[in-house]
Amino acid sequence: MQPAQDNARNTIIFVVCAVAIFLIYDLLVLRPNQLRREAEQRSAQVAAEAQTPGRVTPPAAGPAPAAVVPVEQALAQSPRVPIETAYVRGSRSLTGARIDHLLLRRYKETLEEGSPNVELLRPEGSGAAFFADFGWVGANLPNLPGPSTPWRLAQGRVLTPSTPIVLTHDNGAGLLFTRRIAVDDRYMFTVTDTVANRSGSAATLRPYGSVQHQGVPPDFLNNQIIHEGAIGVLDGKLDQIKWNRWRKRDEPLVRPSTGGWLGITNKYWLAAIVPDQQAPIEGAFRRTPAGAVNVFDAAFTGAPRTLAPGAQLTAASRLFAGAKSVDVLNHYERQLGIPNFDGAVDWGNFWFLTRPLFSLLHFFQGLVGNFGVAIMLLTVAVKLLFFPLANKSFESMSKLKKLQPRMEEIKAKYGKDPAKQQQEIMAMYQKEKINPVMGCVPVLIQIPVWYALYKVLSVTLEMRHAPFFGYMKDLSARDPTTFVNLFGLLPFDPAEAPGFIGGLLDGPLHIGLLPLFYGVTMWLQQSMQPMSADPIQKQIFKFFPVIFTFIMAPFAVGLLVYWTWSNLLTILQQWVIMRRYKVENPIDGLIARVTGRARPAAAG
Repeated sequence: MQPAQDNARNTIIFVVCAVAIFLIYDLLVLRPNQLRREAEQRSAQVAAEAQTPGRVTPPAAGPAPAAVVPVEQALAQSPRVPIETAYVRGSRSLTGARIDHLLLRRYKETLEEGSPNVELLRPEGSGAAFFADFGWVGANLPNLPGPSTPWRLAQGRVLTPSTPIVLTHDNGAGLLFTRRIAVDDRYMFTVTDTVANRSGSAATLRPYGSVQHQGVPPDFLNNQIIHEGAIGVLDGKLDQIKWNRWRKRDEPLVRPSTGGWLGITNKYWLAAIVPDQQAPIEGAFRRTPAGAVNVFDAAFTGAPRTLAPGAQLTAASRLFAGAKSVDVLNHYERQLGIPNFDGAVDWGNFWFLTRPLFSLLHFFQGLVGNFGVAIMLLTVAVKLLFFPLANKSFESMSKLKKLQPRMEEIKAKYGKDPAKQQQEIMAMYQKEKINPVMGCVPVLIQIPVWYALYKVLSVTLEMRHAPFFGYMKDLSARDPTTFVNLFGLLPFDPAEAPGFIGGLLDGPLHIGLLPLFYGVTMWLQQSMQPMSADPIQKQIFKFFPVIFTFIMAPFAVGLLVYWTWSNLLTILQQWVIMRRYKVENPIDGLIARVTGRARPAAAG
C-alpha cells in the first residue's frame, strides 16, 4: 500500500480507519449481540408463557383521560398523603394508592432565580402522567384493589423517613388489604403489602409492581449517545429499549428472573421498581395503546401464592424515584444487593473505559471543587497516558513538515513519472527513518478513550448545572453567548427575533465565545501540521476549523472545555517537538512579530 505523503492523506486514513472500526465493530459485535439478546428474550418469553398457562399480569393500562388538566387540579381530585424528605417532596393518592407526585428538592429545572424543582412523577390526568403502582392480581378474584379503589389512611399523616404510613382496604369479599409505605432519607420507597383472607375459601394471588408513563415524555432528547426509555436488569442482563423502539413495539418484552429491577429513565432521572431479590418474578416492558396515547409500563409479577382461609400473605417491594447520582446508585447496590444498579447510568459499549474515567473525574472534582477544572485535570491525565504515542506521532509529522520542500522538489522533478516519484519519496523516508503512518496510528488507538470521555461528559448528572468560571454557569448547556450581539455587549437577544430570523440567529448562527476559541485552537493545531501540496485539498482543509466551529457550537460547555483544553495541550506538545527539530511553526512566527525578535532558524 502506498504510504501517506502528507498530512491530508494521514487525515483521510484516520477518518476512513475510524469509520471502518466502528462499522466493523457494529457489524461483528453489536448487531450479533443485539440479535442474540432478542432471540433469547423471545425464547424466554415463549418458555414462560408455555410454563404458566393463563398467567396473570399487572392491570393493563386503562384509557387515557380525555381532557388534560393542570397538575394542581389533578392532585385535587383525590385525598392525598404528603411526602416530605430532604431529597424529595410530593404526595401519594388515597384513590388507587399510587405514588404519583414527586419533586426533587435538590434539582431545579433551570438556573433562573425562582425556578421550580424538577418534577419526576405526576398524576394521571395532568398529561404525560408518570407514576408507580403496587398490589395483587389473581384469576377469578372479584374486587381486587385497582386505580379507582379508595384506601383508608390507618396510620400516619405525613410520609417521612421517620414516620411511615399505613393504608387499608376491605374489598367486601373477605379479603383485607394492608399497605405500609416507608421512605428513606434519599430516593428509596419500601412498599409492604399484606392481604388477610377472612373468607371461607382459598385464593391464589400474585404480587405486582409497575412504573407507568402515559405517552413519550415531551422533553425526550432523541439522542443516540444517551439512553432514554425502558431499562432494567433481569436474570443478570441489562435490558434497554429506547423510546423510538418502544413505541413501535407491539409485543411485550417478557423475561423471568430472580430479583433484579426495571423501570423508566431519561438522561438524569429514574423511576424503577425493585422486587425482593430472592423472589422469582416475571418482568415485562409493555406498550398499550390507550386512545391517542401510548401507555408504557415496566412491571413485574411474583410467583402465585395460595392464601388459605384465615391466613395472610405479605410481599415487600421497593421503588427508586430520583436522580441517577452514581454515589447514590452504588450505595443502594451495596446496601440492598440490587444487581448492577449503577447500570441505570448509560455507560455505553465502552463501559470498561467510561466507568474508570468517571471515577477519576469524580475524584478530581472532589479534590478541586470545580467540575470544569476537574475536566481539565482529567484531560491532562489522559494526555499523560498517551504521551509516548503522541510524541511519536508529532515527531513523524514534524519530520514530514521539515521534509516538505524536498518532497515538493521530487514531485516537480518527477511529475510525469509517478513510479519514479514514489520510489524517490520512499527512499527519502527510509533515509530519514520516517514512517508517515505513525501520524495516524496513535490517533486511532485513542479513539475509544475519546469516545468514552465524550460519553462520560454527556450522560453524568454531576455536570448538570455545574458552574465553571465567569459567564459559564452550566457546563451541561451550550455556550450562552453569541457573536450576533457581540457576546452580550449589545442589548439584543437573538432568541427574541421574530419567526425564521429568530430561529436562525438562535440556532445555526448561535456561535458562542468558547466555540470560537475552540475553532482558533483547531486552526492553530492544523497550521502546525504538514499541508497537502494539492491546492484543492489545501483549501478544503482550511475550511475545517470553520466547519467544526459550527458543528461544535451546540454542544455542552463541558465538552467544549475538554476539546479546547485538549487542543491547547496538543499544540504545546507539538510546538516543543517542532522546536526540538527546528521546524518552522506559526507560534514562533507570532512570537517573532510581537517581540520583534527573529524566529528560530529552521534546519535545512
